[in-house]
Amino acid sequence: MKLRLLMAFGALLGATFGAQASESCDVTIEANDMMQFSTNEIKVPATCKEVSITLNHTGKLAATSMGHNVVITDTANVQGVATDGMSAGIDNNYVKVGDERVYGASKIIGGGESTTVTFSTEGLTPGGDYSFFCSFPGHWAIMKGKFEFV
Repeated sequence: MKLRLLMAFGALLGATFGAQASESCDVTIEANDMMQFSTNEIKVPATCKEVSITLNHTGKLAATSMGHNVVITDTANVQGVATDGMSAGIDNNYVKVGDERVYGASKIIGGGESTTVTFSTEGLTPGGDYSFFCSFPGHWAIMKGKFEFV
């Protein structure tokens, strides 16, 4: 609670004096039946030891037909992780089991459902080139964005 109050106060000071305000280590995004995330950028401070991303599927379609998840990896690995994930199948949330290129991955959810993935930032470098995407087959090319660890 104290940390959140300090972060809120820091954000207020940043807005007042023009400095970049701190962001939370907990992020919420949405996905819909039109294969869209609600944002194309997730930014978390490098002081976070763990990051939690909550994904809310605001659509109505089932996970088997229009499922979504959120996967974090190096930008250079997005296509490879997505391609390997197709072979892993829905039972593995379209993420290859034990894929060391993946920092965090949520389960696949359908319309009206929510999921949260919490992962360690130990392997991330501040300012590194990271992305988030949906690994449901065919979605990764459209449903992706920049994950900033700054």
